[in-house]
Amino acid sequence: MRLVFLGAPGVGKGTQAEMVSAKYGIPKISTGDLLRAAVAQKTPLGLEAKQFMDRGDLVPDKVVIGLVEEKTNAAECAKGFILDGFPRTVPQADTLTGMLAKKGVSLDRVVYFVIPREEVISRLSGRRSCSNCPAVYHVEFVPPKQEGVCDDCGGTLIQRSDDQKETVESRLNVYEEQTSPLIQYYREKNLLVELNGSGAVEDVQGRLVALLSAS
Repeated sequence: MRLVFLGAPGVGKGTQAEMVSAKYGIPKISTGDLLRAAVAQKTPLGLEAKQFMDRGDLVPDKVVIGLVEEKTNAAECAKGFILDGFPRTVPQADTLTGMLAKKGVSLDRVVYFVIPREEVISRLSGRRSCSNCPAVYHVEFVPPKQEGVCDDCGGTLIQRSDDQKETVESRLNVYEEQTSPLIQYYREKNLLVELNGSGAVEDVQGRLVALLSAS
C-alpha cells in the first residue's frame, strides 16, 4: 500500500500516519525526519542539505526528492509506505510519479485530510510547549495539571511563535495557495480521496481505516 497523506498543518495527518504505519506495517516517511536523520548521519545528501539549512534557506527539491527516493528504495518499503506531507507542489508530484514508475509501481491513494479552518487555528494556537523538555500541551484538549507549568519537569510552558494565531493564519494561506493545484492534480488522476479529519483521534482513525479497506 503506497499512500500520500496531504493536509494543512494541524489536521492530524502525522498522528494518523503513525497509527496506519503500526497497523499495516509500512513505514511513515516524513521529509523533516529524513532531513534530520541525513544531517545527523552526515550522508552525502545530508551534508548538502545542511549547507542550505545553516543559511536558513529552503532545501532544494532535488535534495529532498533524493532523500525520498533513497528511502522508498529501502527494503523496509517493499510492502509500501506513507508519505506524510510530501509532495507539496505539482513538480514534486510529477517527479514522484516518475520515480515510482521506474520501479514499476504507483501510488494507491492520496488521502486529503479536511477540517474547518477555524478548527485548525484552534488546534495550533492552543498548543503550549515546555521551554525545558519536549512535552507539548493544549489549553483545551491536553491541559497541564497546573496552568503554565509542565507536568513532567516543572518547566514554563510557552506559546511558540509558529503557534500564534496570526502566524498560523499566514501558514494556512501559504499552504492553501501552494497546495490547491496539487489537490487538483491528484483528483484528475483519480487518486484523491477526502477524509473528514474533525473529531477524536480514534474516530478519525476509524474513518481512515474504513476508507483504506474499501480502496
